Amino acid sequence: MTRHRPQRRTVLIVLFDEVQSLDFTGPAEVFAGAGQWTGDPATYRVHTATLDGGPVRTGSGLRVTPDSALHDAPAAHTLLVPGGEGTRTPDPRLIAWLREHAPRAERVVSVCTGAFLLAAAGLLEGRRATTHWAFCAALAARFPTVRVEPDPIYVRDGNVVTSAGVTAGIDLALALVEDDLGREPALAVARNLVVFLRRPGNQTQFSAPLAAQTASRPRLRDVQHWIVENPAADLSVEALAARADLSPRHFARAFHSETGMTPGRYVDRVRLEAARRQLEDTGDGVEEVSRACGYGTPEAMRRAFIRALGTPPAEYRRRFRPLTAA
Repeated sequence: MTRHRPQRRTVLIVLFDEVQSLDFTGPAEVFAGAGQWTGDPATYRVHTATLDGGPVRTGSGLRVTPDSALHDAPAAHTLLVPGGEGTRTPDPRLIAWLREHAPRAERVVSVCTGAFLLAAAGLLEGRRATTHWAFCAALAARFPTVRVEPDPIYVRDGNVVTSAGVTAGIDLALALVEDDLGREPALAVARNLVVFLRRPGNQTQFSAPLAAQTASRPRLRDVQHWIVENPAADLSVEALAARADLSPRHFARAFHSETGMTPGRYVDRVRLEAARRQLEDTGDGVEEVSRACGYGTPEAMRRAFIRALGTPPAEYRRRFRPLTAA
């Protein structure tokens, strides 16, 4: 099929020692796939660069040879800064380069802990941002003028877009392709990469069991597992405390101390995750899903989805059912 040739864009990816390889190879594959879809490989010209043009070694040990040094790199439409261990103690020259050159790009993107490099260069001051969930607290503490949002998989603030860890960079790149070229090529690329879900930026980074610490006490750990397996049950503090053979007050205190969140917050996340899975994987109606996941009524589930994800259940299903089912 002949398609209108779209605008060509240069994606400049900044590399450094101990970079996380998937943070840049994932988005690069998305942009390359978009070029294949348009029939013009130069739709996105992906160019990698390091400070001096020499090779770098990724955090997993891969040796990567860049296209050029940063001072010889082409002007960037999209400047992408990946994360990795190398962001912990960055070369001051790299921060200085970002401070000078990033504002010239039409959009600036970070993946995972690449947000620390943008923040160090002053590019996130006063902006909303995110990073890998395990480093959100550190980002907020180190750069208090950055409004860190720990839940979303990516956050847009003007022309600066930051994403969560590793595979979230693929979601972000797909969203950028959709911005540039439309929904059809973004879905086609997702299909080719076997990425079944096109996740929105405000979708939570992690599941409830991952978000919460696993309790060390066997009784509390058993309660955690039971909640996940029985989202439609009575999950009040009183009922859960009885299952743990503790008083409600003692249970609530111990659960928060052990898991890092209140029982109510944990239950909310478990039910939301269960409902999301049913909407994605089954043809059950919204009313049936709401009962099966403990919401009771479709309206209660609708409020929970809008509060957590910014979209009602029916729209969530429309956008994020697997492509094969859709």
